[in-house]
Amino acid sequence: LQSLDVANNQLRELPAALADCPRLKEANFRGNQLKDKRLEKMVNGCQTKAILEYLRAGGRGKGKVESAREDVRKKKREKQQKKDSGDGEQDEVEEASKLLVKVLHVSENPAPLVVKVSPGVKDVRAFIVCCVLKGVNLKPGNALRRFLTMQTKLHEDICEKRTVATIATHDLQLVKAPLTYNVQPPDELKIMPLGRKEIKAKDLLRQLQLEAEEQRKQKKRQNVSGLHRYLQLLDGKDNYPCLVDAEGAVISFPPITNSEKTKIRKETRDLFLEVTSDTSLQICKDVMDTLILKIAELNRSALENREGSGSDTELDAHCGPGNTNLPLVLEQVRVVDTDGNLKVLYPSKTDLATVSSLLTVIR
Repeated sequence: LQSLDVANNQLRELPAALADCPRLKEANFRGNQLKDKRLEKMVNGCQTKAILEYLRAGGRGKGKVESAREDVRKKKREKQQKKDSGDGEQDEVEEASKLLVKVLHVSENPAPLVVKVSPGVKDVRAFIVCCVLKGVNLKPGNALRRFLTMQTKLHEDICEKRTVATIATHDLQLVKAPLTYNVQPPDELKIMPLGRKEIKAKDLLRQLQLEAEEQRKQKKRQNVSGLHRYLQLLDGKDNYPCLVDAEGAVISFPPITNSEKTKIRKETRDLFLEVTSDTSLQICKDVMDTLILKIAELNRSALENREGSGSDTELDAHCGPGNTNLPLVLEQVRVVDTDGNLKVLYPSKTDLATVSSLLTVIR
């Protein structure tokens, strides 16, 4: 079976056996009232491959994230078996070469960042996880471009085309705390999207829709690229989620775009990271784990490349030879409700477990 079209029928669920069709490349399940609402969203916005992977994992939130957890558990078992068989010395070498992240706890931080969540997000996009990552180096070569490409790939892969989670990255120095995670009507929410002038959310979506139509006409195909692919994720919502700074400016409008106000540049050293989801809090945490690992990998690569090229001499004192494994500093961020009650703290003692085989966390 290579192509399957069962659109606009009365299907309530999709059989897991479809995942065992190795040649199935094109499948159209749209227009069916599926019981699994997450699967229904994927059907409307994902490639066939992602849908089949979801079915293969048994559905109900067990997609790529669950597979990643199983991979981590497998690696841990293999590592333990190596130790038991006398390969401890090799493991010590591997441990020394792992990436380092040092956690700065809220209690140790003189000015910890707090995000307040309004009750209205519960029915729109309920889950948010945030943290601060200090000490990144985006100056060498194409480090910034690689950083942005990495974020795009995570949106495609573990975020399943933003259907399960959305990542936002900001220059911490441009973030005016405290922050509020809120909802606003489409005709009231104003944002200055990346690379655009300030605009109301309603007008932005209309503009993107027109651009998408024009793109389809020019390329004579159904698929569109960029932000245009995510417009359907807001269909039917009376209010849109947004992250607002102390000055009342919207710095993030998930799952569509960030703000030009907090845009990351080559000079950026400290990041404010944000992951939102309407699926689950755990997915937010798993995506954040992976994001931190990828940034740490890019940071080490950037420092190693900088040493080889001898550029950015003003940073030599911080990034000289032998310093490529200095730890990044990961600051905990508290997410609280309007009464100040803690909803989530990231990273907690149990977070970053999914990437522990590649990342050493100094707590």
